[in-house]
Amino acid sequence: MKTSHRTLGAALAALALAASTSCGSGSEPAAGDGTVTLSFLVDNSQATLDTAKAMADAFMKANPTIKIETESRPGGTEGDNIVKTRLSTGDMSDVFWYNSGSLLQALNPAQTMVDLTNDPVLAKVQKDFLPVVTQAGKVYGVPTGTAGGGGILYNRKVYEKLGLEVPKTWDEFMANNEKIKADGITPVISTFKDTWTSQLFVLGDFYNVQAANPTFAQDYTAGKAKFATTPAAVAGFQHLADVHAKGYLNEGFGSATNDQGMKMLVEGKGAHYPMLSFQLPPLLAEYPQAATDIGFFGIPGTDPAKNGATIWEPAGIYIAKTTEHLDAAKKFLAFVASPEAADAVNKVVAPAGPYRIEGAELPDDAIQVAKDLQAYIDKGATAPALEFLSPVKGPSLEQITVAVGSGLTPPAEGAAQYDKDVEKQAKQLGLAGW
Repeated sequence: MKTSHRTLGAALAALALAASTSCGSGSEPAAGDGTVTLSFLVDNSQATLDTAKAMADAFMKANPTIKIETESRPGGTEGDNIVKTRLSTGDMSDVFWYNSGSLLQALNPAQTMVDLTNDPVLAKVQKDFLPVVTQAGKVYGVPTGTAGGGGILYNRKVYEKLGLEVPKTWDEFMANNEKIKADGITPVISTFKDTWTSQLFVLGDFYNVQAANPTFAQDYTAGKAKFATTPAAVAGFQHLADVHAKGYLNEGFGSATNDQGMKMLVEGKGAHYPMLSFQLPPLLAEYPQAATDIGFFGIPGTDPAKNGATIWEPAGIYIAKTTEHLDAAKKFLAFVASPEAADAVNKVVAPAGPYRIEGAELPDDAIQVAKDLQAYIDKGATAPALEFLSPVKGPSLEQITVAVGSGLTPPAEGAAQYDKDVEKQAKQLGLAGW
């Protein structure tokens, strides 16, 4: 699975969830029996399809004159191209699910989507989510599913056995790793066959980058800030080198897969896995113990007082400008952005993190990683991943992080290589300052 800025967003968003439903209005064309039908395009991941069905069923039960027709598309780059093509040719479904964050820019929302700025549809959307569905000051979508954490998944049973506490600094994390290694357990799981997984020490460290350099995202987008010349940004590459140099990685990490890594973690054969919380819910059917045995913490920085976590925001649901059912589509989005929709989804798909809807609470039996992430959000100690704040992400990051994490490339050199990779992409986007 190739995951650069584009495919990581798609892969995460696919795991993150999507939803469907809608509603009609008397002023719009209706079938002979008075029903209004909305088409809804989602990706074909199982989590997405399950969520879409749960939301559609709940909505249609409350609104029997509304029919939802859900269609699926592939994920990844192929799915991206389908969405772009259908929008550009005017053949898009009434409403559709797609990434939030910088990938939204590529869809030219001002020309292809309905502007929802100040619309009542947004009444229950948490305000700090809105920037990731905003372009040029206009809001275009509502969140579907939950936020997810990008940091360290850890085995709580191992921590309990060894009397360890969740680290708040990198030094504390490395000290924990030393104790875990001494007990014969793999301290840090790496799965570089799935190269996208190598990026988490860098991407998940953005909370610490922003804490040290609050304007990094803007300066980076403008070509003024670089990874190699920003100590806090180089740290993510250094983390990759540190755990390799100390011998903390699993044997065969270069050929291990993401699925194998998650299994190692759940079975307690590995204690830590730099990963996304979205990876947990699909495992629960086979490994129900993952709900309670696996926890989450943000990648530790240098200051315990500033400890926090990087989050991946939910995907968005948007309305195509070509819809003939605007009122119905807006009612659909209002339902998606409601506690009722979250309740319907909770019965089918375990949330991987907190909802971004006011009043949408995690269930009492929520998985531990979701509760852990909620705690970071409750204390205001989160930052969106850089890809939600900047359109700039070089396509070769995963190859660079594999090399650094394998001891083949020094971290400072890896950061410099990434800056060159980023420059090519920024120029292709036509960004000022590059």
